[in-house]
Amino acid sequence: MTGTTTGTGTAQQEDVVDVLLAQHRRIRELFADVRAAQGEHKQQAFDELRALLAVHETGEEMVVRPAAKRAAGESEVSARNEEEAEANRALLELEKMDVASPEFDAELAAFQLAVEAHARHEETEEFPALRASCDPEQRRTMGRRLLAAERIAPTHPHPGTAGKPALQWTVGPFASLLDRAKDAFAHHRD
Repeated sequence: MTGTTTGTGTAQQEDVVDVLLAQHRRIRELFADVRAAQGEHKQQAFDELRALLAVHETGEEMVVRPAAKRAAGESEVSARNEEEAEANRALLELEKMDVASPEFDAELAAFQLAVEAHARHEETEEFPALRASCDPEQRRTMGRRLLAAERIAPTHPHPGTAGKPALQWTVGPFASLLDRAKDAFAHHRD
């Protein structure tokens, strides 16, 4: 994989909440694609899902959570960061599995339920608080920062940094370089 497409980034969609909602839609589409696919396509769809989840969660932790802490409170942010740390561990386990195995499908289904619950919490608690506490220009600025952070975010799970924004800022760019090299090597090996 040479890059991750979020399906967002136009001027009208730079509002951070709109960007995140578009990414949530794409994540749901990719889960459906992985579940329906077989063989090489299934691996490619999972790789795209894995990369999007990795950059999405990193971007949220680096850009969204500081504003969400002010808007929605510490407990809301802690809960979302804990969910993301757990998702990172689950994604790492899925990444090690053969996508053709029944075990992968079972783990993917459980993982999808957790990701969907996490997204619902964000969409019903965190995002409305951001809309209420940040004006449109602040949300557009956050959206641009989110997209910039995602461009340098790791494309593979790194459980040691998940839920820890300070580590994301310091370790993330180095992990990203390694991940993107790994992705390029895997892509050219096939």
